[in-house]
Amino acid sequence: SSGINAEWPLRPGEQDVAKKRARKTTKFQRSIQGATLENILAKRNQKPEVRKAQREQVIRSQKEKIKAKKEAKSSNKKKTDTKAVRAAQKKINKANTKSKPGRTGVMM
Repeated sequence: SSGINAEWPLRPGEQDVAKKRARKTTKFQRSIQGATLENILAKRNQKPEVRKAQREQVIRSQKEKIKAKKEAKSSNKKKTDTKAVRAAQKKINKANTKSKPGRTGVMM
């Protein structure tokens, strides 16, 4: 029984079924949230130099914003952080400590 086609006489109920071929996948692009397909294609077709220049310009503007914020913060600090303000705070603290009643010799 071990001939060339040993399995040839199919058992009852079996059918000769051709293997299903997998469909070849095709690549396609679609727009994503916040960017249309036209925008994506335009960016993809840009020259690297243009893209680099745009990136550097954005980075520069962000750094300037941060610098401006820091300067505003430091100028605000300088206005409030003077010796006069500190002296006034010390006086207030001293006055508060004096006004508290002494707790010496109190028996519970």
